[in-house]
Amino acid sequence: MPRGRHPVTRKSAGHRQRSGRSGIIDSGPEAAERLARPLPEAVRQSVVETAAELLGALPSDEVPAQLRPFARFERRKRAKLAGQPIAALLEKDEAFRLRVAAPLREAQPDLVDAVEARDVPPAADPVAVAAIAYLLRPEGWTGLVEAAREELERSASAVEGEAAERRVAALREELAAARSARAAELEKLRSELREAKSEVAELRRKLHDARAKARTAQDRAEEVAAVSERELAAAREVATAADKELRKLRGRVGQAEANAEAARRAAREGRNVDDVRLRMLLDTLVDAAQGVRRELALPSTIGRPADAVGGLEPERLAHGALPGRALSDSDPQLLDRLLTLPRVHLVVDGYNVTKSGYGELPLSDQRSRLLSGLGGLAAQTRAEVTCVFDGAELDAPVAIAAPRGVRVLFSRPGQTADELIGELVRAEPHGRALVVVSSDREVADAARRAGARPAPSTLLLRRLGRG
Repeated sequence: MPRGRHPVTRKSAGHRQRSGRSGIIDSGPEAAERLARPLPEAVRQSVVETAAELLGALPSDEVPAQLRPFARFERRKRAKLAGQPIAALLEKDEAFRLRVAAPLREAQPDLVDAVEARDVPPAADPVAVAAIAYLLRPEGWTGLVEAAREELERSASAVEGEAAERRVAALREELAAARSARAAELEKLRSELREAKSEVAELRRKLHDARAKARTAQDRAEEVAAVSERELAAAREVATAADKELRKLRGRVGQAEANAEAARRAAREGRNVDDVRLRMLLDTLVDAAQGVRRELALPSTIGRPADAVGGLEPERLAHGALPGRALSDSDPQLLDRLLTLPRVHLVVDGYNVTKSGYGELPLSDQRSRLLSGLGGLAAQTRAEVTCVFDGAELDAPVAIAAPRGVRVLFSRPGQTADELIGELVRAEPHGRALVVVSSDREVADAARRAGARPAPSTLLLRRLGRG
């Protein structure tokens, strides 16, 4: 009987009985047929690729629920990533399996008819025959799959045999080449050995001459060593004298440094006395000004230049300070000194400070924490405090409970917080004490050019933590 042919009659499609919705075979002779082993890998790959091709063409509502996540993938990607789910669905869902077989029936109608009639041409591709048999499952389909498996195994064995023969021939050629190379290498070694013997004789002669020269050189070296010893003794005497002189010079340098340090200490003490006198004078002027204000019944507060700068102010819900949170135990003396200047105005780059100290918090918590600390700082120092936030960071207007003594501004649409800080600095009169807190180099440089004193954000964070 020719290979690939089986004397079995074609089974009528009407013999299959299915449940109306599930598409699973309920009865019939083919329901009992099962493969004893898994599908050959080539056949499995063929049916999976056919199903993956069909998924891309089906409407989304007709794609099985298990395979919908893979339907939008490119065909090769579908076949690779959805291979296991496709194979499982083909095994248990006959309706899906027959739908996958429909494109094969259209593309290869003759081969499909031959498989269903169990009259497969001998020259037919065993992988294609097994794939059609697996999808359509006519009577005796397992025999067609097993026949394809045997044909694939025979083809693989033949290919492996040919590869083994080619490998043996290649090894024989390598062996012959190795023998030839070994003979050539042996002849080369013999030639090198003869040359080495001749070279050894020449080296022995040279060694004898070298020993004679070495004895002469040794005698000469001993004479030179005696002379060197005498010169070394003289050099040691000179070095001892130089060391004594160096110790004298070091003593003089130490004395000079002590004198210089005493001079610097005296200069610092003189400056401290001047600072105390200046502070006493300023306190006297402030007390006199307050007395004049009380005598003339002047208002206690006046409009400030920063109030004229345009910005978006948040809705003020309440006044008062919120509890702060300790950050470190360091003492930022520079900021303390700046905040003691009369009528000082402290401008804070809000998000620059919060993202340096506690950037892991949400923006609302960052603002609340910073404003709480600034409220306490304003109450302690009585300095004018303005905190500027970037309005671009907000998705919608916010309501903030600004502490007493702290002005809160957001930059307008199209304006950055850096530009708003620049307007605040330029609005102040020349000569007023103005401190800008930001670690942004551009903001610090602009503030310095405008006559303000920049301070890094870490300095304020340490000061607030101490409070």
